[in-house]
Amino acid sequence: MLVSLTVGKVDAGVTVLLTPDKRLIEFPSILLPPNIASGSIVDITVARNNASESEADKRFSALQDQIYGSFGAGEPSTPILRCRNATQTSVVLEWDPIELATADLISLSLYRNGQKAGNIPRPLHMHSTKISGLAVDTEYTFYLVLRTSAGTFSSKQVTVRTHKMTDLSGVTITTGILPSATRDSLAKAVERIGAKLVDGVRIDTTHFVTTEGRGIAWEKAVEMNIPVVRPEWVEACETNGRILGVTKFYLDALRPGPPSEEQVPRTEPSQVQQKGLPPDPPADNGDGEAAARKPRDEDTESESEESESDGQEEKARYEAEQKVRLEDKETQKVALRPGQPSFGKDGSDDEDEDEQMGKDEKKKVQPSPSAGDGASFQDVAL
Repeated sequence: MLVSLTVGKVDAGVTVLLTPDKRLIEFPSILLPPNIASGSIVDITVARNNASESEADKRFSALQDQIYGSFGAGEPSTPILRCRNATQTSVVLEWDPIELATADLISLSLYRNGQKAGNIPRPLHMHSTKISGLAVDTEYTFYLVLRTSAGTFSSKQVTVRTHKMTDLSGVTITTGILPSATRDSLAKAVERIGAKLVDGVRIDTTHFVTTEGRGIAWEKAVEMNIPVVRPEWVEACETNGRILGVTKFYLDALRPGPPSEEQVPRTEPSQVQQKGLPPDPPADNGDGEAAARKPRDEDTESESEESESDGQEEKARYEAEQKVRLEDKETQKVALRPGQPSFGKDGSDDEDEDEQMGKDEKKKVQPSPSAGDGASFQDVAL
């Protein structure tokens, strides 16, 4: 198609062309022949280039396929949830690794009985979780909800029922440092009650059984707040036919029985003599030393009796001394001649001091019948 246009205004970048019906068209000046001026007439041929158009369509389709292959071929996978272990009060859930394809992760949430229980921390690295504090012999439903930039995906619901108190199949035990005989008997007891023994401390480990609080496995169990108990706990569960509390079977708990030497407070020999009690007899080590020390125990008993008699003598001596002091106090009061008043140390009448004395002491004061020389002393009757 050939079109004739008249050149209007020529500029450095854009030239104005006029159509026969007086329409204006802005045209790039670089595409016009050289030495074009206003008033020049140019012929422009317009045609469709089908070959170039087809080639461009092919290049665009190839680019679309490349983009789809890189970003649209894969999509996040739906989480697959399952129950790993269940006990009387806890459930361990696990799932396959999350596949996000090219999408971005927003969150991974766990739902219990239709309500959100919480978000899973580090969902790309954690593939299991433990839910504790559940009711005994109760049914629960769980499912996961994965939220990504490519959409939301929910897993199928998993129904789990917690065990009864008599069902010990959910007990999972990891052993620590144990004597060989104790380990063998523990393995047989665990098999009889239907529990499981696993190697290493895992998320589904319910109890850590050991006789010594040391080792890497023990440290990991303490870090994960797994109960560390003695082998007697398994024996007690088997005897009672049900799961028991672990408070009395903790590794550092006090064992029932007679108190040890560390628990019994020691009494010093001086304290024993003051209380009048004999010291504890020495333990017999099997070579007859206790029998040899038996006479010493008898000596101790005699010494305690002597100490009691000494105490009585000291008490009697103390009472006698008090009486002597009272006698000295009374004898120091010298009766003056008749008709002369007696005064105390502070100048008060002696009658005031008589009033302060007890009535019993007044009755004890009697005049001496032998006082005939003008002097009147008083004898104090004890």
